[in-house]
Amino acid sequence: MRAVAQLGQAYNVSVIDLPIPTILNATDVIVRINATAICGSDLHNYHVESGSPEQPYLYGHEAIGYVTEIGDAVQFLNVGDYVVIPDNLDNGHFTLEPDAYIPPLGFGGLQGGGTLPGLQTEYARIAFADNSLIPVPVNSSTTASTLIDYLFVSDIFSTAWEGVSFSGFESGDTVAVFGAGPVGLLAAYSAILRGASRVYSVDYVQARLDLAASIGAIPINFHDSDPVEQILAREPGGVRRGVDAVGYEAENASGEIDSSIVLRNLLNVTSPRGGIGIVGLYGTGLRDFDIGQAFAKTIKVDGGVVLPLQVASELVPLIASGRAKPSFIVSSIIDIEDAPEYYARFNRREETKVVIQFGS
Repeated sequence: MRAVAQLGQAYNVSVIDLPIPTILNATDVIVRINATAICGSDLHNYHVESGSPEQPYLYGHEAIGYVTEIGDAVQFLNVGDYVVIPDNLDNGHFTLEPDAYIPPLGFGGLQGGGTLPGLQTEYARIAFADNSLIPVPVNSSTTASTLIDYLFVSDIFSTAWEGVSFSGFESGDTVAVFGAGPVGLLAAYSAILRGASRVYSVDYVQARLDLAASIGAIPINFHDSDPVEQILAREPGGVRRGVDAVGYEAENASGEIDSSIVLRNLLNVTSPRGGIGIVGLYGTGLRDFDIGQAFAKTIKVDGGVVLPLQVASELVPLIASGRAKPSFIVSSIIDIEDAPEYYARFNRREETKVVIQFGS
């Protein structure tokens, strides 16, 4: 089977051959992948010398497909079932504290000193499948676009939805979302679906801002002027909720990396007793974030890794009923052999969201 991998050269991925996975344990299933996608978080590794020819770094952590084989101990899945593969899987162990339990990253990364399998490929083995996969209602009338809607439950729609929840959102709130990449656009979309009175979408890529406007958000281009001043001119008291969908690779208006600029802007634009949700990726050692300002304004700050397994019960019914159609963010649907070109395009912000689609 074909798979997207990085072989040690920054800003360059390849498509390589890998063996089709097989059942190893009784709780496994094999999934034939219909569609997967390039994620903004993939670019963090794309920018550095990840992997090597001897140990390729395998890409992809969001996919939808159907079950082709099941292990003897699988109870709730059958061959032919359509499932979303989330970016975090169950580890097969019982815990008395489910709210504190963080399932391990399942695909597209490094863990325990080794490389995890990727989902930008044709088949995947899913361990502890009964508890790891998200079944979706697919039938003869389900369209290809609806399959892609479900695909995004695997990561970005779940992450965006929870970013809004992290902010303490309530219906009627005003919201500012910094970043109009896939997660930022879906955070704005989630806020609108949930009854926000006004949503501001902050970015500088005009195509992204146009897409934000198309769903009813108010576009704010931070290359034009200070985004905080632009929003406060419309919301003198500030917005009730803010979402950081950028993370540590945030840029200022000069195009320079300023890792804390989004957080500083959110503190300045969020009203007293409001809230901020953080789903942009951060490491340790961040500077220039004034926790004293958050304390003085009594702003709630929440965020972290989102677990699609805990959000799917909200999102799958919204898609099944036709209320939510997150596939509006897709700019290109490609064959896997075109992945190197579209990684470069996505990195240059010439694409909003790229889906890799396989035949049946």
